[in-house]
Amino acid sequence: MKRLVVASILALTLVLSLVGVAAAITNGQPDGNAHPYVGLLVFDVATPGGGHTPAWRCSGALISSTVVLTAGHCTDGAVVARFWPLEKIQNDDGSYIVSDYPFGGGESTEGTPHTNPDYRSPDNPYGGGNGLPAFSFRDVGIVVLDAPIVMSQYALLPAAGLVDTLKNKTAVDFVGYGVQDQLQIPGVLLPKPPPGNRWTGLKNRLYAPSELVSGKFVHSAEYLRLALNPGGGSGGTCFGDSGGPDLLGGTHTVLGVNSYVTNSNCSGVGYSARVDVPVVLDWINTFLP
Repeated sequence: MKRLVVASILALTLVLSLVGVAAAITNGQPDGNAHPYVGLLVFDVATPGGGHTPAWRCSGALISSTVVLTAGHCTDGAVVARFWPLEKIQNDDGSYIVSDYPFGGGESTEGTPHTNPDYRSPDNPYGGGNGLPAFSFRDVGIVVLDAPIVMSQYALLPAAGLVDTLKNKTAVDFVGYGVQDQLQIPGVLLPKPPPGNRWTGLKNRLYAPSELVSGKFVHSAEYLRLALNPGGGSGGTCFGDSGGPDLLGGTHTVLGVNSYVTNSNCSGVGYSARVDVPVVLDWINTFLP
């Protein structure tokens, strides 16, 4: 059952909210210009006849003027991506500030998605491809933009093995877009399935502080385990935050990218794919100038 719940939630993180499903930082606050390199991504899939159409959305972080770091399950199966590095995509009344969401042609920049070659590899150290956490092994993706986006600050890649040096409860900053609240609907009226349909929120960039949960655990060689809504002002990640950066607290250094949560309430703990794994860093660096 747990495997099915998590697999379903992973799929929900991919749903583009054109039909009322949404996703992002919970218990967060407006980011302002604190992390201008974090943007909203929309991914297209191929259509018959050689075209393509928007299919899902995620978050991502510019690590150079033309390279966006995100999750592998966001890039996997996509043929085109679009990136909006803007704090606000929607007004408070839900109307769109940008003119081109989700189809592009205005404020967004298009690019080509690339998925880590080890993503969901059957040769991963955790066994078969459908169990936890094998289903999201090396969940890292890249979008190479067609045109540069010049900024004074980009997200920074970590030194190899940095996460191994961090103590339990090390501060981590979440940044991403989308849902913040669950709709207050009587249980008998909840949409079935998926549970993600009960979430709502604007597609605007939010920030929330969190912390590592036990830096050493059975899968810690590949994943970060992070507190989601632990109280005391901390925040969490939820549907649509996939691919957003988990930053070392108070810095621009990316420790990992949001991969999956373990329940439909987006509470407890979440898991992120580490980007400080040497072979992952080597792969990312092949796209940098």
